[in-house]
Amino acid sequence: MKRNILALYIIKLSKWFTLVMPIIVLFYEDHGLGLQDVFILKSVYSIAAVALEIPSGYLADVWGRRKCLIVGCILFFFGYLCYSFTSTFAAFVIAEILLGTGQTLVNGADSALLYDTTVQYKKENLYLRYEGRITMIGNFAEAVAGIFGGLLAAYSLRYPFYAQAVIAFSGIPAAFALRELNIKSKIQSPIQEIMRIIKYSLVTNKRLCYNIMFSGIIGAATLTMAWFVQPYLMYMNTPTSWFGVIWTVLNLTVGIAALYSDRVDRYFGPKKMGILILTFVAGGYVALAFNLTYAGLAILLVFYVIRGFATPILKGYINQMTFSEMRATVLSIRNFIIRLMFAAIAPFIGWLNDVYSLRTALLVSAAIILVPGALFLWLQLASKAKEEK
Repeated sequence: MKRNILALYIIKLSKWFTLVMPIIVLFYEDHGLGLQDVFILKSVYSIAAVALEIPSGYLADVWGRRKCLIVGCILFFFGYLCYSFTSTFAAFVIAEILLGTGQTLVNGADSALLYDTTVQYKKENLYLRYEGRITMIGNFAEAVAGIFGGLLAAYSLRYPFYAQAVIAFSGIPAAFALRELNIKSKIQSPIQEIMRIIKYSLVTNKRLCYNIMFSGIIGAATLTMAWFVQPYLMYMNTPTSWFGVIWTVLNLTVGIAALYSDRVDRYFGPKKMGILILTFVAGGYVALAFNLTYAGLAILLVFYVIRGFATPILKGYINQMTFSEMRATVLSIRNFIIRLMFAAIAPFIGWLNDVYSLRTALLVSAAIILVPGALFLWLQLASKAKEEK
């Protein structure tokens, strides 16, 4: 159990010790790209993830979580290697495809293996605590990396990418060290089996469906806000030297919040937690839109606290409703919703920012999140109330 958890910690670090994130928009701008181009690249990443998300989850269930994590970490390394030695938009597209595919193979497989590990050693009640810790480690790593990334970028915007490739490589030996648990003996009619799991998750089990959809919408919302941070700082003419510091503070906030996610969930309960998450996530976009000053940093801070709670808590709800043999596939369906929604709206949001204003882009994003989010939260709560009668 300890070996698996430690290896998953290292894999999380290799993915989240992101030296490039605080300066990546500056890097793109240095290569002649606008915000719409940036969102197109991130949409390519999401499309690559969307195309493989559910098949990769099924692959993790039948081929093995460990094998998927190994391949995912290798592709992640090659993605940053591509970024390190290229300078064109086309090359960046290839890098994003590699990173998106690698990320997809890791997503779902890591949480599924963690949950199965806790079940194997009869520590299932500790899953949310470990998931929170892994989320915390990821965001602490991203926070600390922000400082070093900013320092490296002061010499060259290329240096953070060189270091990032080295860090990405560290996940490969960690993935090899994992112990596999609970996989099927062989693949039988994979397409038919995937469709069966999709039907079960999104049609048969209504409550699971509503949880997946709500979690996916919130995940897409927090991902989109992460890509608004740098344009917001650029709008404020924030000195480049402060980008890494602000990024560090925001991600430390997520990490600390994630560490206490199990306690917060026990205190509020699923109903109040869902309402709180949706209110603060959608409200955060609106509040920031009308506070495009340095006061907006306080709004981002609160938003990132909610982000820290939301990820482990909402994934935990889904795990509790899912059978082990389909767990990675179901989690991949959640990730599919996140990436599909982001890929669909990101270029449009980037266009709104370039043609109209940052405020308009934020307000439209809030509406896109709030309407379906409120619908699926209501359906989720109504379904639970019906089951309890």
